[in-house]
Amino acid sequence: MKQLSFKNRIASNYIITTALLIFVVFFVIYSIVRFSVYVKVNNDIQSEVVKHLKEIKVQENCVLLVREEQWKAIQFNKVDVSPAFIQFVDELGAIVNKSPNLKQKQLKYYPYIANNTLFDGKLDNINVRQIQVPLFQGTKIIGFLIVAMSLEDSKMVLNNLFFVLLIAYPIILLVLFLIARFIAGRSIKPISTIIETSNIITKDNLKSRIQLPQNRDELFTLSKTINNLLDRVEQTIEREKQFASDASHELRTPLAVIKGTLEVLVRKPRDPQEYKDKIDFCINEVNRLNHLVDELLLLARFENQKQTLKIEKVHLNAIFLDIISRNSTLFDEKKLSCISNFTNDYYVFTDHYLLSIIINNIVSNAIKYSNNQGVINFEINETDEKLICSITDYGIGIEKTELNKIFEQFYRSKSNKHPEIKGTGLGLSIVKRLCILLQIELDIESEENKGTKLILIFTK
Repeated sequence: MKQLSFKNRIASNYIITTALLIFVVFFVIYSIVRFSVYVKVNNDIQSEVVKHLKEIKVQENCVLLVREEQWKAIQFNKVDVSPAFIQFVDELGAIVNKSPNLKQKQLKYYPYIANNTLFDGKLDNINVRQIQVPLFQGTKIIGFLIVAMSLEDSKMVLNNLFFVLLIAYPIILLVLFLIARFIAGRSIKPISTIIETSNIITKDNLKSRIQLPQNRDELFTLSKTINNLLDRVEQTIEREKQFASDASHELRTPLAVIKGTLEVLVRKPRDPQEYKDKIDFCINEVNRLNHLVDELLLLARFENQKQTLKIEKVHLNAIFLDIISRNSTLFDEKKLSCISNFTNDYYVFTDHYLLSIIINNIVSNAIKYSNNQGVINFEINETDEKLICSITDYGIGIEKTELNKIFEQFYRSKSNKHPEIKGTGLGLSIVKRLCILLQIELDIESEENKGTKLILIFTK
């Protein structure tokens, strides 16, 4: 079975609700009119009963009209829109007297109907509303006054009203469905725009955006959310393209160096020392290549991998001291002094392994960019809500214009001015990614030729 379109479903749901509401309204209207008609007829009959009871007297078990000739003349000459039919019967239902307007007809006596009860009856083929009032002599019923009024006009009014409502009901629903469908079509027009825009967006065309509706409703929010999503997708794809380009360049460089060195080496025989120097050079490039690959894999591994975190209580002092010890050879090579300012034992809840990578990368950078015989300062301070860790070197520093770039992948500050400082440009990028993953605030302060201070802020 073919499903209705979204527009038709909206219109259908609206029309179903409206149909129930209109049905209730029509039913109430019909009931009120019917009730009003019957109240009017009932009141008229009751008035006739009261009036005619005053015009009779009971004598010797007989019902007599006070002025019979005058009564018949009045009844015969009276012109009413809805004339009352009057009939007197004895206790067995036999006719005693009746109004002239009955002519050859007579009202039927219903012995099983309760006295003084208004009910619908028949006068030949005419629908009437009637009542049977008992007439007493003492406590004995000697007859009945039957008063009836025609319901033909009332029935006609009610039938006409029912017919009009019956015909109007589907017509109104059809008109409302078309109106609802038109309004729904205009209301969901932004959805059509979303579909059209989505169809033209490809990996090579990420610039298109959905035009925001004028009304700030749910569709406006949806369109804006999708546009924001497209912005993030575009940024991610551009970043991945740039990453792939930079990664291929960084990988190609050491491979080209290794290939060039080996080609030079095999062109002619060389002495053993020269072979050793070239092979050692190639080994260093291979190590550099391995280090680059490890860092690229690390970036890929921990991209949006919160589910792999192992949160535990971590002793900050121990991590700093362990990393200082691990890099002791590098400290010794540059004759760097290490000053640690830990007044207490400090603990945080985080991933021990990833925090070690963060601090190790920061320390490695501090060592690389420090001057020989310089100083690296490690400090931990505590406030009511946070732990603030800082690693400060007093080396070449970073220009202020470059501070917002150093966390980009493969970006290396002053790589041309200091070619002796080797690196991949991925260390601080990894630090930034892992800090976001562990919800650690990261800040940097630096001044050229005076040094750099990296700050890690943990929320208790």
